[in-house]
Amino acid sequence: MTRSPLSRLAARGLLAGLLAGAVASAGFGSLAGAQSIAGFNSNQPVNYAADRIELQDRQNRLTLTGGVVITQGDLRLTAQRMVVAYTDTGGLQIQRIDAVGGVVVTRGDETAQGAAAVYDFERRVIVMSGGVRLRRGTDTLNGGRLTINLGTGRSTVDGQSAVVEGAPGGGNAGGRVTGTFRVPE
Repeated sequence: MTRSPLSRLAARGLLAGLLAGAVASAGFGSLAGAQSIAGFNSNQPVNYAADRIELQDRQNRLTLTGGVVITQGDLRLTAQRMVVAYTDTGGLQIQRIDAVGGVVVTRGDETAQGAAAVYDFERRVIVMSGGVRLRRGTDTLNGGRLTINLGTGRSTVDGQSAVVEGAPGGGNAGGRVTGTFRVPE
């Protein structure tokens, strides 16, 4: 039985919605675990919005563009564009998420900003680059690249790619890691 173009479109739209929800849930769940965010429930509903969602089923790719916003509880991810690569052999499995254009992850008074971010699910590594700025309350950490290895639990910030035109905080002069922290009284 051959499906009509309308039913194929509806099926693809449903797949796009389910996949986008799975992306946020898997990404936020792992990031929450890696950062030991106390009290975060990764089973909360995932909400997403974008100006456009395109499913490229032959390439196993989903693209969200235009003011992409994904939220789960009080965790929020924004970017101008996200591309999700997945496999579809016996069930959908996310391989990689690429986010570009003013990537911001926030929860409470904690914020991570950068020009781009990549989450490699197979290697279990998250890399944020391009004028990275981390903030918790009044404490700040600035650098060129943040790497979080979910397997080892090791996170590093280095000065590579630190000077990025238009990056949050203006990048980081000299390619060095800088920051400010409050000394407890």
